[in-house]
Amino acid sequence: MGSKPIFVTSPSLPELDDFIPYLRKIWENKWLTNNGEFHQQFEKALAEYLGVRYVSLFTNGMIALQVGLQALHITGEVITTPFTFVATTHAIYWNNCRPVFCDIEPETYTMDPDKVEALITPQTTALMPVHVYGNPCNNEKLQKIADTYGLKLFYDAAHVFGVKKDGVSVCNWGNLSMLSFHATKVFNTFEGGALVTNDENMKKRIDFLKNFGFADEVTVVAPGSNGKMDEFRSAYGLLQLKTVDLEIAKRQKVAQYYRETLKDVSGITMLYDIPGVRHNYAYFPIRIDAAKYGMTRDELYNKLKANNIMSRRYFYPLCSDFPTYRGLPSAKPANLPVATRVAQEILCLPMFADLTTEDEAKIGSIIHG
Repeated sequence: MGSKPIFVTSPSLPELDDFIPYLRKIWENKWLTNNGEFHQQFEKALAEYLGVRYVSLFTNGMIALQVGLQALHITGEVITTPFTFVATTHAIYWNNCRPVFCDIEPETYTMDPDKVEALITPQTTALMPVHVYGNPCNNEKLQKIADTYGLKLFYDAAHVFGVKKDGVSVCNWGNLSMLSFHATKVFNTFEGGALVTNDENMKKRIDFLKNFGFADEVTVVAPGSNGKMDEFRSAYGLLQLKTVDLEIAKRQKVAQYYRETLKDVSGITMLYDIPGVRHNYAYFPIRIDAAKYGMTRDELYNKLKANNIMSRRYFYPLCSDFPTYRGLPSAKPANLPVATRVAQEILCLPMFADLTTEDEAKIGSIIHG
């Protein structure tokens, strides 16, 4: 019988007994969704933890992205990155907008601000960068471009829960930020997400849009969706907030192990902490230079898999390579040389708080060969 699989991630769950009192309260209230007691508490607690003014909870990050684009009145073209989970691009498409792909920086894998201006046309209305692997984008340059050309700046911040730059949450940047609380994230509510804003009127508009457009019992002010988070997941989120910093600290130790054990492996490169950034260690990506390492990324992926280690090729293929988008002019690989190369070389190793030292050693040993 083979060994137990080591997955690329595994959620940290609170003690079940600690969740029971929350469930009892939900049963007593019989208020299961639609801005219940725990929903209200969770929004306030999240805003306080993140150091932002307003949080609007959603049933998942995808609907949060879609509603965010609606709330910002985005039309026409949206400049984004091909190196991301496909939800980023799909949300643009579902809002009848056209994604325009911009290449990425080789150091952080985030959207390269020096490549943005050449992509701006009269139809461009927004920038939608992604803080990939928890690495903050170059907000200073991106905000300057947005201000110069009158564009909205909407961050896909799915990877940056708890991340700060110079002591300030990166969720304060731009017009809006979207967070994901999917089970694979550092902070999860099983499924879930949020939009973050410091604008009170924007918070109200978002709340209308995620609840069918209702402003009150008889007034519908917009063609809204149904994106509300229920009481069960709101209560679970409140409980998870109590231990998320411990989760991040444990992940940091895993990252330290990988960095130490792989530092001298020829052909393997890693991302390191950025000065002034409080990271959350959401992922641990490595890049494989086949000529130096002696095997390709896919060969290493298959070798790990044969040993019951389930790494992932995040993000491969690029969003620009999918059939829906590859016909766009900006999707041509020649326009995206850095992203194209990174997508061919990237491999995310198992990264979660409860990864054992024995499993860490097994992963390291296989990579060393």
